[in-house]
Amino acid sequence: MSIIEKAAGKIGAGAQTGAQDASLIEGAMAKQRSSSHANPFVATPVEPMFSAPDPDPTLEGNSQVQSINLARLHRMGVVSPDAEKSQIAEEFRIIKRPLIANAFGQGAARVKNGNLIMVTSSLPGEGKSFCAINLAISMAMEMDRTVLLIDADVAKPRVPEYLGIHADKGLLDVLQDKDLKLSDVLIKTDIAKLTVLPAGRTYKRATELLASAAMTRLVEDIGSRYPDRIILFDSPPLLATSESSVLATHMGQIVMVVEAEKTSQEAVREALSHIQSCEVVGMLLNKTTPTPGADYYYGYYGSYGK
Repeated sequence: MSIIEKAAGKIGAGAQTGAQDASLIEGAMAKQRSSSHANPFVATPVEPMFSAPDPDPTLEGNSQVQSINLARLHRMGVVSPDAEKSQIAEEFRIIKRPLIANAFGQGAARVKNGNLIMVTSSLPGEGKSFCAINLAISMAMEMDRTVLLIDADVAKPRVPEYLGIHADKGLLDVLQDKDLKLSDVLIKTDIAKLTVLPAGRTYKRATELLASAAMTRLVEDIGSRYPDRIILFDSPPLLATSESSVLATHMGQIVMVVEAEKTSQEAVREALSHIQSCEVVGMLLNKTTPTPGADYYYGYYGSYGK
């Protein structure tokens, strides 16, 4: 049984019984089996994990520099750059490899806009922000990549809370105020090569701004200006707001977090129907319970490919 079959089988465990109809999940698995984007590739070396951030042309101006409490991250179960080798770090190394390969053509065909990656879920509470932050930190450890983590869940932003950083302005402010520079709201961190764009101040109809022409221009600009940069979007859940579906049209890859043994296959099917415009969609099975003798990664990394 393949990784995909094992993981997909756990998505609806305990929620449904009997025969299951053909679904978008099955379509995703079928495409993955024949996709060139799933070819194996060689892991790239990592640099020293914790150091002063490198200079970045987009961070000129009034960018802030803030420290992240690494000990707190470690206590929360998040990948911590200065920690010893850990299971969570190994898991996200495996998860990031095909994403990086697709984005930059490492052992696979390069995906259009592959460096634009949206992390989302069907419903709130499945752990997408946790996974987005772990993925961002893990990717920032790469030798030749920089990472911009964008908190696009403007209704319920979680990134600053997780990282323990303070943000007054951010994404929404840039979208609202054409005179405000992006560099003025970016937060450089003391995790090498990791920069954060917070959600910003709350506005009326804030989520509609994600579907605005200003957002389209911003995404296109940051995605094309720096080809070595990975841009991760922590987006709202797909079934909670329609704006996530609009944001998905700009993405080269989408990671959809699915809570194991809780999220129904019906919810997953409906969520997948909202992101059919994206070429590569992956499902990350979160909050799994490992069984003795089983390969933990099979349950954690569900399927890759639409």
